[in-house]
Amino acid sequence: MLLERALSENSIDAYTRDIEKLCSYLSINKLELGPLEITDKHLAEFIIWLNTLGIGANSQARIKSGIKAFYKFLMLEDIIDRDPTELMESPRLTKKIPQVVSFEEMQEMLSVIDLSTDHGTRNRAMLETLYASGLRVSELINLKLTNIYPDIGFLKVVGKGNKERLVPIGGDALKHIDFYIDNIRRHLPKIAEADENILFLNRRGRRLSRVMVFMIVKEVAELAGIQKTVSPHTFRHSFATHLVEGGADLKAIQDMLGHESITTTEIYTHLDKAYLRDTILRFHPSNKVKKSL
Repeated sequence: MLLERALSENSIDAYTRDIEKLCSYLSINKLELGPLEITDKHLAEFIIWLNTLGIGANSQARIKSGIKAFYKFLMLEDIIDRDPTELMESPRLTKKIPQVVSFEEMQEMLSVIDLSTDHGTRNRAMLETLYASGLRVSELINLKLTNIYPDIGFLKVVGKGNKERLVPIGGDALKHIDFYIDNIRRHLPKIAEADENILFLNRRGRRLSRVMVFMIVKEVAELAGIQKTVSPHTFRHSFATHLVEGGADLKAIQDMLGHESITTTEIYTHLDKAYLRDTILRFHPSNKVKKSL
């Protein structure tokens, strides 16, 4: 990819993460299979697994593209004689309003986390941070201790294209972060040298994977009885939507989310209109009369 296709380091990292997701699926399901042993059936079950994690169609399309590229390379190098991705279809990509949860549903998810356990304390701090600052999952798992500024209520985040931005964070999230650092992180028996400055760690002292965050969010949503597909990106969408509903300036939301173009941020104004229309249909007295008739 580097020499023949002249791809950037970020693109190569993205392709590598796609393969790592497949490796995570195999590991979680205790399937000790190498690339030559994986069949189209395994790949179909992998895609079903991605769906259960709440990974959207656009992300799935990119993951499939990465896996297809990997197997194309194996074919070109004569390492395999059959490509199991040949029948793999890409999901139909449509621009749609993203899934969000209400403020009440968000509070319910946060409240069901068991703070009597180490991982529960970490998870509460992590999800509070996701919702309070609208971070991408990659920004969350790479958030550094030295990039937290509690005295002014800001985080320094490294987003897409290694672009840095300052994002405000509320007092509740900072309180849970402090509690996690003081009572859990500080007492980990060993922290990997490469992750000494990373905020959120697993019990082995290493940064969390994207897949692990997806699974944590899915579990919390199920515990809270949320009848929607909830992923880490749902927290980001809900963060932005609740700001729009509260009357926040669209340019300010664009800066906080790290969007290159204001057009990307404008989807939340459409979401707000859909929310308002639904509210009118549900609560306007004339609509209630029609229903009773």
